[in-house]
Amino acid sequence: MLRYAVGQNGLHSQRFSVLFSAKTSIKQFRKLTTNGLINSNAHRISTRRCISNNVIVNYNHHNNNKRQFSIFTIGKAVTNAAKIPVYLGGGVVAAGSYIMYKVEEASNYTSEQLDKAKELAGDVKDGVSGFLDSVLSQFDGIGGNGDNNGGENGNNGDNNNTEIVGSATASAIGFSQNLDDDEKEEEEALLEDDDDVDEEEENKQREVLEDQMLNLTRQMIEIRNILLNINGATDLRLPSIVVIGSQSSGKSSVLESIVGQEFLPKGSNMVTRRPIELTLVNDPSSASEIAEFPALKMFNMTDFQQVQKVLVDLNLAVPQSEAVSADPIQLTIKSPRVPDLSLVDLPGYIQVEAADQPLTLKNKIREVCDKYLDQPNIILAISAADVDMANSSALRAARRADPRGERTIGIITKLDLVEPEVARSILTNKKYPLKMGYVGVITKIPKSTSLFHKKTGLQAFIAQQNAERAYFKENKEVFVGTNVGTKLLKRKLIRVLERSMSEALKPMHQLVMNELEETSYKFKVEFNDRDLTCEKYMAQTIDNLKMEIKEFGERFGRPELRSLLRSELDQKVLDLLALRYWNKSEPYLSKNPGSADYEFEEPPIANLSSSKNDDVFWHRKLDLATANLTKIGVGRLSTTLITDAILTEIEVLIDSTNLRNNTMIKKAIKDAAISVLNQRYNSTADQVENCIKPFKYEIEVEDREWNVSRTHSVQLLTEEVKEAQEAYDFIKKTIGGNKLKQLMTYIENENNPVGQNIERENMGFSPGMLLRAREALFLRDRVSVLNMRLKGLKSSSCKHKENKFKCPEIFLDVVAEKLTQTAILFLNVELLSDFYYSFPRELEKRLSSNLTTEEIENYAKQDPKVKRHIELQQRKELLELALSKIDDVVAIQKRM
Repeated sequence: MLRYAVGQNGLHSQRFSVLFSAKTSIKQFRKLTTNGLINSNAHRISTRRCISNNVIVNYNHHNNNKRQFSIFTIGKAVTNAAKIPVYLGGGVVAAGSYIMYKVEEASNYTSEQLDKAKELAGDVKDGVSGFLDSVLSQFDGIGGNGDNNGGENGNNGDNNNTEIVGSATASAIGFSQNLDDDEKEEEEALLEDDDDVDEEEENKQREVLEDQMLNLTRQMIEIRNILLNINGATDLRLPSIVVIGSQSSGKSSVLESIVGQEFLPKGSNMVTRRPIELTLVNDPSSASEIAEFPALKMFNMTDFQQVQKVLVDLNLAVPQSEAVSADPIQLTIKSPRVPDLSLVDLPGYIQVEAADQPLTLKNKIREVCDKYLDQPNIILAISAADVDMANSSALRAARRADPRGERTIGIITKLDLVEPEVARSILTNKKYPLKMGYVGVITKIPKSTSLFHKKTGLQAFIAQQNAERAYFKENKEVFVGTNVGTKLLKRKLIRVLERSMSEALKPMHQLVMNELEETSYKFKVEFNDRDLTCEKYMAQTIDNLKMEIKEFGERFGRPELRSLLRSELDQKVLDLLALRYWNKSEPYLSKNPGSADYEFEEPPIANLSSSKNDDVFWHRKLDLATANLTKIGVGRLSTTLITDAILTEIEVLIDSTNLRNNTMIKKAIKDAAISVLNQRYNSTADQVENCIKPFKYEIEVEDREWNVSRTHSVQLLTEEVKEAQEAYDFIKKTIGGNKLKQLMTYIENENNPVGQNIERENMGFSPGMLLRAREALFLRDRVSVLNMRLKGLKSSSCKHKENKFKCPEIFLDVVAEKLTQTAILFLNVELLSDFYYSFPRELEKRLSSNLTTEEIENYAKQDPKVKRHIELQQRKELLELALSKIDDVVAIQKRM
């Protein structure tokens, strides 16, 4: 039982305690610096000796035990104890390898992280001491058991002391050198498990730190974008990473490897002619990469070939005579695989201008780039490894802007085109030193083995990353101590941008606060802190239009409708009278061959007043004229007339407001009016036509109606006589009285000797003169007929409605009045009332809902005063937003 108790509860527990202590020490050893690694062998040897000596010393210290130990029990204890150096040795070796790997990355960590490493080194020392104390305490426990029973077998312990010590020593040496294969595999498995746990913990801590850094970087990039949107705020800038390099140095490939998509324009003929301000946003919720051009209002683009085409078009839009432009292209890319970065891709430097390029191109490129190289921007100088660094345009430009190399990162591309040793010499940062050092990358996409499938998009990115990783892994020993790989470049850019922005944040806070105070003061003085937005200004415009429409509705009602329609029908009546009565009648042509040339000729209008009541000709003539008036389509005529009048009035109304210069808004208002009117047009026309249908068959006239129409007809004919006389007098004045008389005599006697003599005397007449003379002759005859008809209307025969066939002017006027009154009823109810109700609502819908934000903004800013008001208010709001976000970031930094 004693042997069992000691073996199970003692030595087994000791073994697990030793293993646990060894694993803890191995974790701490991984944080040691190089000095800790150098002394690792000495620690291992001394530790092994201490363990063996303590076994012997502890045993001799308790040599007065009364109870004897079995030699097998002692051997088993020593065997398990002898495994401890092996565990410790294996842990130290693994820790040594890990430390060498960490030493290679030491140059990439900040001084703060190195201080943490020193603190961990001290913790390792304490851990080793605790580990040895734990081992010794375990063996003290064995001796303690002997003390409890030492009163019984003390002599036996003395007799067997030498033998036991010898056996224990031999067993320890044998087991320390001859572990079997199963025990080695068990130890390796334990150490591997420990590696996984340790690396998992380290990854979690690193992820937490990176998440905090990414969150800060993302917020500072948001602040930077806000400041960029503030007009005229040239001093309010947070750092960006500016990418420079000569043409074909690999600039575009580096940026694409960071993004993971091929989207930038490429070529040797100056394809990048404008700066591309690229904002990368890490969006874990996004399923894939999404590109946006905010200035162009192009969003949610997933086809990066289309993105590349847009960039090519925007760059090629720069005239060939200018070659480059300082107007930037803003591009935002959101993806779960990109870091939060703010990058600017600039046109590549050239050495010599081509024949089709302006002679000043080299200087223009330099001027455009220099604007972005000023502080506080970080410079990413791209140079190809196969080009001598002395000839690097990027390093030369960076040295001009950053002489001390404090904010420049050197990127060496195409490392696979030179020998690894040559690449290492470039990356060691000795010949052209930069404070932030150099990073080597290989951005070339491996050639596809398939003839029909070319890798693009994510596949190309993965292939490039695998090829780069394989190259650096193959030459791992050569590139020890250098910074290589796109993945490392991303992390470095995040840290550099975050640190640079953090340093610029405090002075930026004061600048933003000063600018906000100045803007707030101007806003209070100029606009009394009155809030105004483009949308509010549009809403005010709509309200003003509604008031104008209401006033228009009060001015344009039923009386105006009647006046318009009656005026139109009066003109139709005059046209019918001229056609049927006032013009000279044309003879009916003979239809029979052998008959006379003129078979029948209408009686002259002069005979109308003296005609008999049973004269069928004049009765039939009046019926035809009445039918012509009632069948002209009064429904559509009146509806069209009123809708055209309403649209004309709307245009006049708009021209009286500040909308007169805004073509887009004017069109929207007119379209709204047309839409409302068209909805009721057909139904109104049909209703009017149905209501006037009885007048097409029979018209009853009252005495009152006859008297009113008689007076109105006299007025119409009087006005017609006046207009005809004025037209005739104008022609007479233009041609001359005698000349006009001669021409008119010639026209009247054109086919007889009198006319021929006149023509010979004047040696002919011009066609223009003859045309004016014919017009004068027509006006003279019309005045004569109208004066004759006025006498007839005023005569006693036209006082009574029974003589309507003798007074067609009065009867047709009665018909026109009846048509007008009937049509107005339905035009007012079906069309006009509905328009005044529906038009304001349709107008609000089109101006507030159908217009884009950009269109509303353009309209509002057409008024200089409104533009000033809105821009000053927007500036104030952006400054307040930026200041609030800066305060949030500063608070987060303090907590970290």
